Amino acid sequence: MNLSPSARILIADDEPLYLRTTGELLRKAGYTCVCVSDAGAALQALHEAPFDLILSDLNMPGNLKLELLHEGRGNWPQIPMIVITGVPSVPSAIESVRLGIADYLLKPVKFEDLLGSVRRALAQSSTTSQAAAVVPDGQRPLSETYPEIIGRCPQMVELLDIVDRVAAVDTNILITGESGTGKEVIARAIHRHSPRRENRFQVIDCTAIPESLFESALFGHVKGSFTGAVRDQVGLLSQCDHGTAFFDELGELPSTSQAKLLRAIQEQTFTPVGQSTPIQVDTRFICATNRNLEMEVAAGRFRRDLFYRLGVIHIELPPLRDRGDDVLLLAERFLPQLKPANSTVSRFSDSVLQCFQQYDWPGNIRELRNAIERATALARTDCVEIGDLPEALRQAASGGTRKSADASSVSALKNASRDEAIDSAEHAYLASLLEKHVGNISQAAQQAGLSRQGMHKLLKKHGIAAADYRR
Repeated sequence: MNLSPSARILIADDEPLYLRTTGELLRKAGYTCVCVSDAGAALQALHEAPFDLILSDLNMPGNLKLELLHEGRGNWPQIPMIVITGVPSVPSAIESVRLGIADYLLKPVKFEDLLGSVRRALAQSSTTSQAAAVVPDGQRPLSETYPEIIGRCPQMVELLDIVDRVAAVDTNILITGESGTGKEVIARAIHRHSPRRENRFQVIDCTAIPESLFESALFGHVKGSFTGAVRDQVGLLSQCDHGTAFFDELGELPSTSQAKLLRAIQEQTFTPVGQSTPIQVDTRFICATNRNLEMEVAAGRFRRDLFYRLGVIHIELPPLRDRGDDVLLLAERFLPQLKPANSTVSRFSDSVLQCFQQYDWPGNIRELRNAIERATALARTDCVEIGDLPEALRQAASGGTRKSADASSVSALKNASRDEAIDSAEHAYLASLLEKHVGNISQAAQQAGLSRQGMHKLLKKHGIAAADYRR
């Protein structure tokens, strides 16, 4: 990009007087300007010649659905874009931020302000291009190196830097955060960029293995070591030798299992059930939990030595409600991934985007994925509308509050399908159990007549975090 006044600027606006006046003033400032009166002509101009900056009106022919913004950012992401509108709206401002627009100006705008915005956008573009030109071969921006980690908010930018630094070392890592914040995604990204990437990434769900079978599942057993052991069984740790062992929901691990895991981590050896000879392994341990392990240690429910052994590096994931416009980035990424085959759904309505911004997402990214998958399956057109969203989001969009544990009113279910009504009642019942037992999963499961594993599966299904009720 060219920082000098000879930079080429494309101006798109359907107001003839504004278009002519703005073009003349910018030409007097030394810029080369091409003026068009609709989005179609602007896109054609972009295909025909290079530009350094785009000035675009919002409400003009061919841009009623912000086509110029979407295609401009999609096909020419290196060209900065400034939006100028006489009819501002919250949805268009949100969408502009999501697309990375350089500035959002309101008519009438003073020429001095416009010129300052133009100069800043060109200067930023020039700096970015120069920085890209001196990047050594093999090095790319972290957002490109880790495409699975989506986010521009300060917390995620800092987290991305930490992930990049710890991937190359062999230190054990503890990842914490609310349910649904993407802890396994982070763990897989670390493994994928580590020296162990050619070997196995083994997920070990601590809620899925009964305490009585933990030692056999983790370390393996030999034939005849106990009733039902009809053949030798290789343990999960052996399967990820020279790889990474990812212990999910570590905070749910019973105390007896904690002691056995600690020994294996400290010594990098273990003995299969029924065998006398220990086995040596070379494994990196990454663990995740939605619990506050420091509080669990203080309460005597988690071993202090295991906590320090695993938490050499601690990564805390922020909840989605604290990540600002990242929810829109995630929604745009999930839309093409989750829509049904042969579906024509390609965008969200302005009201849906605004709803995504306002909703507090108690189930975090997992709840967002579920909402988009449902919405794309129900959408009747190429656009997801408010009516396609789950009940909780529809309530938020209409100014209501998110459904609470004890408030699933009959009126809210009158228009729901049978499956939706059952799902709503189950959600409310689980939340009420956790509220009654202050987030204690064992006690809640006992009252419901479920195993701990069964309770955990239901909580994951509904995007409910027991930790929220402990707080």
